[in-house]
Amino acid sequence: MELVVLGNQSPYPGPGGACSGYLVRGEGSVLLDCGSGSLANLARHLPLWQLDAVVLSHLHGDHYADLLVLRYAIQTARAKGWRPGPLPVYGPPEPFSVWDTLPYKDNLVLHPWQPGQTLDLIGLHWQCQEARHSILALSVAVTDGRKRLVYSGDTAYHPGLVELAGGADLLLTEATLQEEDAAAALAQGHLTARQAGRLAKESGAKRVLLTHLWAGYDPARTLAEAESEVAELAVLNGRYVL
Repeated sequence: MELVVLGNQSPYPGPGGACSGYLVRGEGSVLLDCGSGSLANLARHLPLWQLDAVVLSHLHGDHYADLLVLRYAIQTARAKGWRPGPLPVYGPPEPFSVWDTLPYKDNLVLHPWQPGQTLDLIGLHWQCQEARHSILALSVAVTDGRKRLVYSGDTAYHPGLVELAGGADLLLTEATLQEEDAAAALAQGHLTARQAGRLAKESGAKRVLLTHLWAGYDPARTLAEAESEVAELAVLNGRYVL
C-alpha cells in the first residue's frame, strides 16, 4: 500500500500549493479527498481516467472542489475510449444540497458512505467512523491485511479517534491550527498541532504525517508544537510506502 500526498493545505491553497487530496494505491488507485489544486498534482502520478474510485471524507470545498472538474476528465476519457465507464464516488451524502450537485451527466456514480460502513476497494479494506466536525464528516482507516493507514479527516479531538488510530503504521492527521488559535479549533471541529501530537502519542501510531495546514503559518512552528518524535509534515507530492 502506498500513499501520495497531492494536497496538504486548508482552507485554501497557498502559492503552488493544494488543498486536501491523497492518492492511495493498492491493486489500483483511489483518490481520498479531492480538494482545490489536488487534481493537477494527481496528473503527475497517473492519467486521471485511470482512477478506480474517489472517497470523500466530507463535503467542504477544500476536500471535494476538484471533483467538479474531474467529471470533465472522465467524460473526455470515455468519449475517446480510454475509460469504459463512470467513476464511482463514495462519501457522506450531507449536506444533500451539495451531494445533489456532484453528478455530471452519467460520468460519476455516487455511493453514500455512512459512519460504521465498510468498503472493499483496490484490494484494500476501508472502514470509517464519524468525525467531530461542523458537518457530517468521516475519519477513515484502510488496511491491506498487514499494514494500516488512518486518515483523521477534519475533526476535533475525541477518544474514538485515538481508538481508530491505535497502532496505525501511518497516521495522516490534520494539524490545522497552532496554539494561538486553539479556541477556533474547538469551535470549528479541528485539531491544533499540539492535539495532533497528543493523538500520535496516545494512539501509538508508528509514523505520523501532519496535514491540512494553513498556508499562513510557519510550518516549522507547527511541527514543533506537535511535540512528537514520530510526527513530520506531509510533503506535497511525497510518496509514503507502508
